Amino acid sequence: MKKIVALCVALLILPALSAFAANIKIGLMAPLTGSYASEGADMRRVVELLAEELNNKGGVNGSKIEIIVQDDGSDVKTAASAAQRLATSEVCAVIGTYGSAVTESAQNIYNRNKILHVATGSTSVRLSEKGFPYFFRTCPRDDEQGLVATSTLHKFGYKNIAILHDNTAYAVGLAEEIKAGLEKAGTAKIVAYDALQPNERDYSAILTRLRGAAPDVIFFTGYYPEAAMLLRQMREIGWKIPMYGGDATNNSDLIKIGGASVVAGFRLISPPMPGDLNSKAAADFILAYTNKYRAVPSSIWSVLAGDAFKVIVEAIGKTGSTDADKMADYLHTKLNNFEGLTGAISFDAKGDRVGDLYRLYEVNSRGEFVLQ
Repeated sequence: MKKIVALCVALLILPALSAFAANIKIGLMAPLTGSYASEGADMRRVVELLAEELNNKGGVNGSKIEIIVQDDGSDVKTAASAAQRLATSEVCAVIGTYGSAVTESAQNIYNRNKILHVATGSTSVRLSEKGFPYFFRTCPRDDEQGLVATSTLHKFGYKNIAILHDNTAYAVGLAEEIKAGLEKAGTAKIVAYDALQPNERDYSAILTRLRGAAPDVIFFTGYYPEAAMLLRQMREIGWKIPMYGGDATNNSDLIKIGGASVVAGFRLISPPMPGDLNSKAAADFILAYTNKYRAVPSSIWSVLAGDAFKVIVEAIGKTGSTDADKMADYLHTKLNNFEGLTGAISFDAKGDRVGDLYRLYEVNSRGEFVLQ
């Protein structure tokens, strides 16, 4: 009889122990294919390295972390399908993704399924204006970037400014922020406001239009592949005026596509480059990443994916739970100056990161991004 009772007790306890020790699943949605596949590959390497390091130390609350990866292809339809697959994969949280429009296509799915969602490279203002309680981001917003861009253009004395975007949600949002900032300041004239088509090979027509407006400077709010092509084709037609970019031009592939001699002098507004992160945690991580992959991260966005992983794990550890409501409440109200890879992290009531991250960089003749 005693043996039967003991067996029954053991059977009752076993499921609880198994649940406690089971792997904790965290999703990663990233562009592993498409125009920004290099960003997605870096995001995956960063997150998987951090998970490996954590698991080697015993995991969190006695459980190992399992990363479930889905490719969003930098495409809104693909991203929606990827989000649906993650939502049915028993993940408690999702990291990603890179593009604002791509992130937006997945937001409703994660919110409806009560899955904590931490974006990493999606800076569009409207993403955090919807009141979604489970949405956070480790990157800053376009309105912050717009203020820095406006003040930078003013600082260098430009009077006739051309603004060029690529019709993506991110690029249009940033272009509108810069336009509004310049109009409010009243110190410069917007002589051209135009859009190009991403993934084209020939931008001579739009460059001709912009040149006809006689700007002192071009501010391009799109992504690094198009920025490189614009710079190369400006050189080919002998048009020598400065060009600035937003944070989507922060990628070493800008140099690979355009060439160091062509891109030299290009300036961009961006959060710090990986090599300019000065905390011990960042230095240790960059060293571990370099030792494992024989390269440094190609941009800051993959490192911000690492920060998303770290705040999710912190919320799980501190709450002792993978419940989205408990984790979201912790991140909203109790996470204060948490030491991330990119600096101190806190979130406001909307899930936006608190603090100023933006810096001005210039590409030198060796193809290096130099902090100004």
